[in-house]
Amino acid sequence: MKSLSSYGKKINSILGLLIISAFLLIMIISFFYTPHDVTAMNIANKLKGPSSTHWFGTDEFGRDIFSRIMQGTQTAFFVGTVTVFIGVVFGTLIGAMAGYFGGWVDEVFMRLMDALMAFPGIILALMLVAVFGPGMLNTSIALGIIAIPSIARIARSGFIQHKDFEYVLSAKLIGVKPFKIMFRHILPNVSSPLIVAGSVSFAVAMLAEAALSYLGLGVQPPDPSWGRMLKDSQSFLVSAPWYTYAPGIAITLMVLGFYMLSNAIRDFMDPRST
Repeated sequence: MKSLSSYGKKINSILGLLIISAFLLIMIISFFYTPHDVTAMNIANKLKGPSSTHWFGTDEFGRDIFSRIMQGTQTAFFVGTVTVFIGVVFGTLIGAMAGYFGGWVDEVFMRLMDALMAFPGIILALMLVAVFGPGMLNTSIALGIIAIPSIARIARSGFIQHKDFEYVLSAKLIGVKPFKIMFRHILPNVSSPLIVAGSVSFAVAMLAEAALSYLGLGVQPPDPSWGRMLKDSQSFLVSAPWYTYAPGIAITLMVLGFYMLSNAIRDFMDPRST
């Protein structure tokens, strides 16, 4: 049973890596080439079914859906990358300080994190986007702020566990500065769960961006967004179902790929899980 389970995990990790690699390749290609102009409208060609000219059909403005799916990968990876960067950098910093110093520092930072976590994620995202305004960058910043508390708690737990280890006590005895101990000595030893949390946050960010764009508060036209494409296709579920399938399947595959990849990273970095 153990070997069968290990075999299944390897398949999941390979599939996850293949899916994300495929989307990365599509994103890179989309910077230089798409089969059609993603913003060019052709009303005479609207809502055409899949064909050799338009692989995924056309939308209500006659734009090529496949080309827009391709360029939508840029939005997905941009939002995910900025979200993870903000969440991991600030979450790790807050969690490290709270866990290492303890006392009132821990109380202040963790109560702030509790306040952020008290709001449902999508509600808080709506509030932040309403303050910052819609758009790709503002959406990414809002989602990054939402990602901070969970990563901060993971970092705090690791720093609390390691701050009394012998290698840390030895560094203190020879006069190493606290921040050097935190980020040069402790952080490398607690980085595994943070990397896993970051990969999961990537998938969550893309789902959240799709939800915000679906509500009209995320990425704004003419920039392609899979969530916005789902919203626009809602009126054509019966007459042009291909319009809905393309962005829906893209979102599903991307999120599935990142969850598979995060599980693979966790298994690789934690031998006890194998």
